[in-house]
Amino acid sequence: MARGGQPSGMKAVAWHGKRDVRVDTVADPKIVEPTDAVLRVTSSGICGSDLHLYEVLGPFMSAGDILGHEPMGVVEEVGSEVGSIRPGDRVVVPFNISCGHCYMCTSGLQSQCETTQVRDQGKGAALFGYTRLYGQVPGGQAEYLRVPQAHYGPVKVPEGPPDERFLYLSDVLPTAWQAVEYASVPDGGSVVVFGLGPIGQMCCRIALLRGAGMVIGVDLVPERLAMAARYGVTTVDVRDQRDVSAVVRELTEGRGADSVIDAVGMEAHGAPATWLAHQFVGLLPQALAAKVTERAGVDQLSVLYQAIRTVRRGGTISLSGVYGGMLDPLPMMELFDKQIQLRMGQANVRRWLDDLLPLVRGDTDPLGVEDLATHRLPLDEAPAAYRMFQQKRDGAIKVLLRP
Repeated sequence: MARGGQPSGMKAVAWHGKRDVRVDTVADPKIVEPTDAVLRVTSSGICGSDLHLYEVLGPFMSAGDILGHEPMGVVEEVGSEVGSIRPGDRVVVPFNISCGHCYMCTSGLQSQCETTQVRDQGKGAALFGYTRLYGQVPGGQAEYLRVPQAHYGPVKVPEGPPDERFLYLSDVLPTAWQAVEYASVPDGGSVVVFGLGPIGQMCCRIALLRGAGMVIGVDLVPERLAMAARYGVTTVDVRDQRDVSAVVRELTEGRGADSVIDAVGMEAHGAPATWLAHQFVGLLPQALAAKVTERAGVDQLSVLYQAIRTVRRGGTISLSGVYGGMLDPLPMMELFDKQIQLRMGQANVRRWLDDLLPLVRGDTDPLGVEDLATHRLPLDEAPAAYRMFQQKRDGAIKVLLRP
């Protein structure tokens, strides 16, 4: 359909192969189900997990798949069963698509929604812009977005403040909040955050806000370390300190941290062995590559091993970084001997929004949400934006696209 007097068709960021994203003209989204809405996107983030599609998860993609799972914008149309929002409302859209009424949703596990669960792939709830494993639902790096389950998912936000004030409710903030929640940081206790990308930055800020006594941030990118230090984080540069666990023990009376958050996961630019594994998988035919990725240990586990060494006995490790290999080896004896608790999973976005909305609606901005994006670019520049973000050039920490 044509909108705003423009010809039919919209611009969208589409996957076409490894390190090959393009801005295509595609059909406008339409209302398909009575619980749908159509959104005019005003901002959409590029996420670290988008880089997994850019690099190693290509076997689960199809040419033309529309990327992006961090959108917000203005409602254009709603289906007949959508009563919570209406045309003209400004909304932010959670990255997982959940119904709000199934057993899992009512249990606070919206990432496992039984209504949108991708059963044929053996996975949880469908996600925007994220491979056939999670439903191959067109994403939000586009001018318009069809939003399934719009009677529950989208959250209305106030007019006035810039998009950055609310955009991160789609993914970054609830993912970080859940990571801190799962980390069980004692009041006044210590937590180490591995990886100071957008999720790691917000994990640090949220942990401090919620009463952590010491937050230690670990990374190797100077701009990320500097940003974290501005918020009172004790930073460790792994270029100078290869044995992070030893540094942490020195800071924690020789005991290790009460909690550790792994905000890295299977980054596509990690240890050399993992990089070679990713390149090998990328050379295989797509069907075979998909099986190898699903059934082999192709993840960068060096950070997880560091987390296990760094946490104190009886402590907790929280994984927010994405891992994908089926046969990744874990040091089970060490995990058992140290009595480590391990929690992980996709963020249950809607579960945490009641906690987060008051923090972004006010004037004080306690989490510094307006001090996270380093680059704001037009949608047309998405291919260059992906390259810059993947290569960590020009101080890129968080990149936003605007149609």
